[in-house]
Amino acid sequence: MKKIFVLPSLLAIMFLALGCSTPSSVVCTQKLSPLKKDFGNSYRLAIENQTLNPEAKHNLKPVSGFDGQVANSVAEKYRKEFSKPAPAPTYMFNINTSN
Repeated sequence: MKKIFVLPSLLAIMFLALGCSTPSSVVCTQKLSPLKKDFGNSYRLAIENQTLNPEAKHNLKPVSGFDGQVANSVAEKYRKEFSKPAPAPTYMFNINTSN
């Protein structure tokens, strides 16, 4: 009974030791394609180019100098624009029947 258990465990330990002893450069020989190397760069570049002040995220001071009543009226006007449905377009067709 011991021989049945010992032999597979020795083989497993031997294969594990062999697998761990190989250098990673031999195991991972897959090269990255140019597409995979460049993945996400255009997105990050677009975010970077559209950011006016990259250091603004570090400024945690509240905004001052903006009147509360003015801000409230601007916000209300903004909300009302979305509550009104857009008017239906009017189409006019001129059909000339005389030749």
